[in-house]
Amino acid sequence: MGKGAIGAAVAALGAWLPAEMGRAVEIRVLSSNGLKTVVEELGPQFEESTRDRLAVRFAPAAELKAAIEKGAAFDLAILTAAAIDDLIRQGRLAAPTRADVAKSGAGVAIRKGAPRPDISTADAFKRSLLAAKSVAYAEAGATAANMSKIFERLGIGAEMKKKTRVLSGISAPDAVARGEAELGFTQISEILPVAGAEFAGPLPPEVQVYTIFSAAVAANTGQAAAARSFLESLAAPAAGPVIRAKGMEPG
Repeated sequence: MGKGAIGAAVAALGAWLPAEMGRAVEIRVLSSNGLKTVVEELGPQFEESTRDRLAVRFAPAAELKAAIEKGAAFDLAILTAAAIDDLIRQGRLAAPTRADVAKSGAGVAIRKGAPRPDISTADAFKRSLLAAKSVAYAEAGATAANMSKIFERLGIGAEMKKKTRVLSGISAPDAVARGEAELGFTQISEILPVAGAEFAGPLPPEVQVYTIFSAAVAANTGQAAAARSFLESLAAPAAGPVIRAKGMEPG
């Protein structure tokens, strides 16, 4: 075959291939803070292997869900399972792409170097809560909806209301690191990377609440194949060791 014929064949093949094949694309990702450390580690690996680029916005799941409902442009959402399922019902996410990524328990953050509270049992946790001068959790975080219920279940709702800081624009571990609260409550994965805070331990088994983080591709994205490829990399068995290292279990 001559050079002219080869050139014509290559041109014909290029015209036949889907437009996005062989071309790097940008994938707009809206991710809950709970999966931040996982995405930050696995994301660059995905980018290196595919040449696609991730443009990720991290925020509390409730905040990102509200942004999607207001029309925010995105290709992939990684939120709590409840938020993902509601957005699927609204027709904003493609149901066939839904996948659970990780399961996370809530934990207690203390300031680095501070005495560790006894949170080994529900009774010990109750005593530590009553002894604390202040506690905090983020208003829009996945843990927030559960903490007041836990306080009530322990019979100390009124006492805790007086010393609880409900945060906006700052995470519980960051507030603890700054000395703005003695104890902070959030997903374990959000405590581990904060330099000025320490992970005191998970909530005791009697009151522990687990959050499932799920993902789905936007219903109207133009980058469905690329977004789904990144989602599948997060849910793949190979991602398991990274997810466990961040304080969670694979979905």
